[in-house]
Amino acid sequence: MTSFSPIVKPISQMRLAPGSAVTIPNVNWQEFESILAELGEKRAARLAYSQGTLEIMLPLPEHEKPKDIISDIVKLFLKATGRRYEPFGSTTFKKEGAAGVEPDACFYIQNYQQMIGRRRLEPDDPPPDLAIESDVTSKTTLDAYQGIGVPEVWVYDSGKLTLYVLREGKYILSDISPTFPEIPITQVIPDTVKRSWQVGHVQALEEFESAVIRGSR
Repeated sequence: MTSFSPIVKPISQMRLAPGSAVTIPNVNWQEFESILAELGEKRAARLAYSQGTLEIMLPLPEHEKPKDIISDIVKLFLKATGRRYEPFGSTTFKKEGAAGVEPDACFYIQNYQQMIGRRRLEPDDPPPDLAIESDVTSKTTLDAYQGIGVPEVWVYDSGKLTLYVLREGKYILSDISPTFPEIPITQVIPDTVKRSWQVGHVQALEEFESAVIRGSR
């Protein structure tokens, strides 16, 4: 009888096509930490881990424009409402033994003062108040955000913005952003992203600021 041994290759040797993802089950926390260390910080791939399932995703190049313009819109909103913040980009957020996720962008708002000057996250640091995802977000990713306790997640995909708000430890769909309750987020952001493809990033933001922010004063 012939026996077979599994072929083990480093995760870093995987070659994913842009826009694709691979899901790996039965990954324990130590293995997840080892994979993060192996892949390093300077990489295009993004990881999400929840309850033993690891997903590795390689975003499409065109997902950068929605991510960037939505981040800039958030900054304009916060400035207009007189709130300070600390942006933390695609930092790896972890809850020991349970979840890990890397947003496209994220912001500390309520706890921004605690995060000023922070170069590396500490175990007792709070999660960001708002995380942004562009392209399809899988159940693994949302479960990871939920496990970490991110209060609000925005997912932009195929011209639509979906808001997930944490209530009693579970995400619910919402038409209203708790961070910006007076602004029709699900309407103005897709409109501005679409406009940015037509006239460019800067002009789209200028038009947005004139129509939405200055117009509401």
